[in-house]
Amino acid sequence: MSKERNRIIIILIFILAFLAGNFVEPKYWNNTADVINAKKNEIRYVERLTNIPQMPQKDFVLGLDLQGGTHLVYEADMSQLEEEDYSSSLQGLRDVIERRVNLFGVTEPVVQVQKTPGHHRLIVELAGIEDPAKAIEMIGKTPFLEFREQKDNIEEIMAKREEINREMQAGKTFEEIQTIENWELAFEDIFKATDLTGKYLEKAEMSFGQTAYEPLILLQFDEEGSKMFEDLTEKNIGKPLAIYIDGIMISSPTVQEKISGGRAQITGKFTLDEAKELTRNLSAGALPVPINLISQQTVGPTLGKISLEKSLTAGIFGFLAILLFLILFYRLPGILASLALLIYVILVLSLFKLVPVTLTLAGIGGFILSIGMAVDANILIFSRFREELKEGKTFSQSVEQGFNRAWPSIRDGNLTTLIVAVILFSFGTSFVKGFALTLSLGILLSMFSAIFITKSFLQYFEGTRLEKFKRLWR
Repeated sequence: MSKERNRIIIILIFILAFLAGNFVEPKYWNNTADVINAKKNEIRYVERLTNIPQMPQKDFVLGLDLQGGTHLVYEADMSQLEEEDYSSSLQGLRDVIERRVNLFGVTEPVVQVQKTPGHHRLIVELAGIEDPAKAIEMIGKTPFLEFREQKDNIEEIMAKREEINREMQAGKTFEEIQTIENWELAFEDIFKATDLTGKYLEKAEMSFGQTAYEPLILLQFDEEGSKMFEDLTEKNIGKPLAIYIDGIMISSPTVQEKISGGRAQITGKFTLDEAKELTRNLSAGALPVPINLISQQTVGPTLGKISLEKSLTAGIFGFLAILLFLILFYRLPGILASLALLIYVILVLSLFKLVPVTLTLAGIGGFILSIGMAVDANILIFSRFREELKEGKTFSQSVEQGFNRAWPSIRDGNLTTLIVAVILFSFGTSFVKGFALTLSLGILLSMFSAIFITKSFLQYFEGTRLEKFKRLWR
């Protein structure tokens, strides 16, 4: 590699590390930008220049073991279902429960399906929740699907809404709005409940239109539901028929004609993912899948804060010990490896924010383990590098041969660990998944750090005076 190209690569590495570091901790960049922008605007002509942009502020996502919260495990009763319906029903339940906890105001909830022989479970992690009892009460309900038709006094409701809207735009307070006659009408739902619920829906499946080939949802009712649906559509031709799950409207198709036979379709401008989700939700509301709470673990926010502080302290001391070992044992290459590791840590932390990765104690453990893998790669490289120097080869040859001979060991060691991490992520539960994810991301970046960054640093010294000082390298 030419000297000029190597210099450009190193400059780009430091620019990337600088930007990533300020993304991880944007306070100093943003404070400096505010000061410079304020000073610039005070100087004539200079204020026309573009302001220094602010670095986006994004917090790390912490798991419930670090910020406190509740870990719930539910057992789904699948005894009333056919085996082929297990997967879609569980996924539909997962979607409904996730929507419930989101409405409850939980930050970054985690709702997962866990399948083991003879058991079908839902794992719910609610980080930062203050009232677990209320959350458990909300989650414990079985999803409810219902069809609603327009109320008879729809014109009166809409007229009242327009009247209230005009009064609010005129600046009237809510207390003054309440003095208007029948003001409550403006806040009523325009749909009313019918007897047709998910109890009568046999199945819901996704299909595609024959002309535009756009996603649509097909519904099939049982015999009793078919008669109810026929009467309902006959009575509401030209009007919308709303579909609700857990009291939330998910679709309101317009009835085009009387529908017999118990088959109907919901059309609209659905994306493929939206159509799949709607199908799952309809199926979940139609199928009787009760869930029972079988395990509850609560972590207080104080305990979570203590755990975070201790894990960070352990990580910092461990990292400093690694840097000290590298510098004392490998001299100048150890200093270069330490610099590469610092850049590696910054890049991984910025990636955790960017993804974002929900950090748990297990996840932090996986990150620290990946640092060890990065150190191991550097040790292999430097050991090979020293051996080449002792054989009398030039500095440039030693660098190239050292990396080439160390690469198979680094590749195989990291690849086998990565395979295990993928297996853990695929079959593990929440905390195990967190460990596997941070370990996988860390391993991928550690290989980049050891092979690319460290090698670029070493190649920078080719042909320099420091190359002649053998004691710095052996």
